[in-house]
Amino acid sequence: MFAVIQTGGKQYTVAPGDEISVEKLEGKAGDNIVIEDVLMLGGDKGVTVGSPRVEGASVVAELVESARDKKIIVFKKRRRQNYRRKAGHRQWFSKLRISEILEPGAKKAAAKKAAPAKTADDADAKPAAKKAAPKKAAASKTAATKAAPKKAAAKTTASTAKSTAKKPAAKKAAPKKTAAKKPAAKKSED
Repeated sequence: MFAVIQTGGKQYTVAPGDEISVEKLEGKAGDNIVIEDVLMLGGDKGVTVGSPRVEGASVVAELVESARDKKIIVFKKRRRQNYRRKAGHRQWFSKLRISEILEPGAKKAAAKKAAPAKTADDADAKPAAKKAAPKKAAASKTAATKAAPKKAAAKTTASTAKSTAKKPAAKKAAPKKTAAKKPAAKKSED
């Protein structure tokens, strides 16, 4: 049996036991991932083509690893313009091992949807909920301390405005008086 699936904007022909590399999917190594975008099924009974998908069909795959591919070099050049740009890129990918292909109406034996990856924000949210009560008391203190710098800043801006207003205008340099030229000394005749 085989199936044509779509993931990451690309289509793949898969069979049970195949390993494929696809665009990065969320999850950890060992998670089961269910791909429900099945475009075509084929097997002993014939070929079923979806329009655009085969309803009720799915493919169960195990996430083997998520990693980065080999580096590619991106080089741009415009001739006779002294323009050269060089950059490297490593694309993220996920390696999947196809466990089973489920036809429409078939029971999902070991199919579990991959849970979305937990971020650092999710981990911080639980401890923050426990410490919510002390923060309320501290919130009033922080509001007072935030207001104090604003008042101090307002005073300093007012004092600088006054000091700039009191300064007299800069004096213009008086034109230099040129001394009158003395007549040349007479040579003595000896």
